[in-house]
Amino acid sequence: MNLYHCSIDLHHEAKALSFASAVEQWMNYLQARGVVLGWRLLRRKLNLASDSCRDFLLEIEFKDMTQLDQAFRVLGEHDEEVEKLYSHVSALIATAEIGLYRPFPDPERAERMALI
Repeated sequence: MNLYHCSIDLHHEAKALSFASAVEQWMNYLQARGVVLGWRLLRRKLNLASDSCRDFLLEIEFKDMTQLDQAFRVLGEHDEEVEKLYSHVSALIATAEIGLYRPFPDPERAERMALI
C-alpha cells in the first residue's frame, strides 16, 4: 500500500463544507474508476497544531505504484466529468503540500534497492 498525503489550506473565501463535498465527489469518482483504494479527509481540531501544519489532511490509498499511475492518467484524460470534479476541488485550495508514503518496514526494503 502507498499513501498519498496532501496537507491543504483553503482560500479564505472557500467554505470548508463545500470543499469536503467536492473532495468526496472527486475521490468517490476515482474509487469507482478503480484507481484509488481508499481515502479520508481530516481537519485540524481545536487549532491544535504547529505553524507548519495545514488545516486539512487528505490521505489517499493506492495498492501499488501502478494504481497511482492510473490515477494520474485519469486526471490527464480530456473528459468533461473529470475536469469538472477536479476543478471543483482545486479551485478551493490556496496551498497544498504532498508526499508519498509507504508502510515501514516494508517487504521490498526499498532503501537497499538500486538499478545502478
